[in-house]
Amino acid sequence: MDVDLTPKLAKQVYGGDGGSYHAWCPNDLPMLKEGNIGAAKLALSKNGFALPKYSDSAKVAYVLQGCGVAGIVLPEKEEKVVPIKKGDAIALPFGVVTWWYNKDDTELVVLFLGDTKTAHKAGSFTDMYLTGSNGIFTGFSTEFVARAWNVEESVAKTLVSSQTAKGIVKLDAGSQMPEPKQGHRDGMVLNCEEAPLDVDIKGGGKVVVLNTKNLPLVGEVGLGADLVRLNGSAMCSPGFSCDSALQVTYIVRGSGRVQVVGPDGKRVLETHIKAGCLFIVPRFFVVSKIGDPDGMEWFSIISTPNPMFTHLAGRTSTWKALSPQVLQAAFKVSPDVEKQFSSKRTAEEIFFPPPN
Repeated sequence: MDVDLTPKLAKQVYGGDGGSYHAWCPNDLPMLKEGNIGAAKLALSKNGFALPKYSDSAKVAYVLQGCGVAGIVLPEKEEKVVPIKKGDAIALPFGVVTWWYNKDDTELVVLFLGDTKTAHKAGSFTDMYLTGSNGIFTGFSTEFVARAWNVEESVAKTLVSSQTAKGIVKLDAGSQMPEPKQGHRDGMVLNCEEAPLDVDIKGGGKVVVLNTKNLPLVGEVGLGADLVRLNGSAMCSPGFSCDSALQVTYIVRGSGRVQVVGPDGKRVLETHIKAGCLFIVPRFFVVSKIGDPDGMEWFSIISTPNPMFTHLAGRTSTWKALSPQVLQAAFKVSPDVEKQFSSKRTAEEIFFPPPN
């Protein structure tokens, strides 16, 4: 596969006093188009309000920083007003309308990763705003708007033209917005920092997996996800998706090294990654990471709601299932060398603490 896998930072698309919207472009990160994946980031300052919009893609949103409110109108036209905070993963099926609001001093930052197979453009989200300078009704004549909404033309003109901002606005201090309802989180949101750990290796790392068991709505989104925390100088075992899923990874915190090897045994990526970078591992490619001394944290989506991974080192690796004779013949080594190999990594799985 001759595709550039180099990790990239997002570029700002638009913004103002209320905040900004950033996206990764398929021209800069070709694997987005190749894998039919979109990636974007919303940052809202205090009193920032992201206007209601449709999107042409199902997504998983992940709150990187701050707390605020997410408004989600489901296809059956029920509005959920959801309190959100750092660590929250939110399943957003195709066809929902969303709005976002931040009333706190701390900037609210939300990551969006999604499947663009239903999108206008492979590898990009296309949003259709209901209001604002690029709102969908700005394209209709006043007569059509007035008849559609059954209001006077003067009222229709006011409704369509009063909001002159694009996408994001800053509301006046003290503006009244719907109060979030804790019960609306049920089934829609999972806080990955508070959820039970799926993997916890002392000195190695921790994993929380997002799937149809702990967040059933991801079944409708068609994506799984996980939050991984790699300890300082620890290693994440070389592994791949054995159900041929694509993995999209955003580095939340810290930094480290990554290597990716293709199925032909050739290394296709070796680089240093840091917070804010996005990179994509193609189907059936093997990836491994080693954290810098301060460790590393990343959030990934996988292009199936219940992903399966195979690791090529550690207690649960394929090596441990193969008989000594097969290993000796496959590696073309003596029983002595095979025994040295097989006697290692009998306790650790997935994450390996740094050498003593």
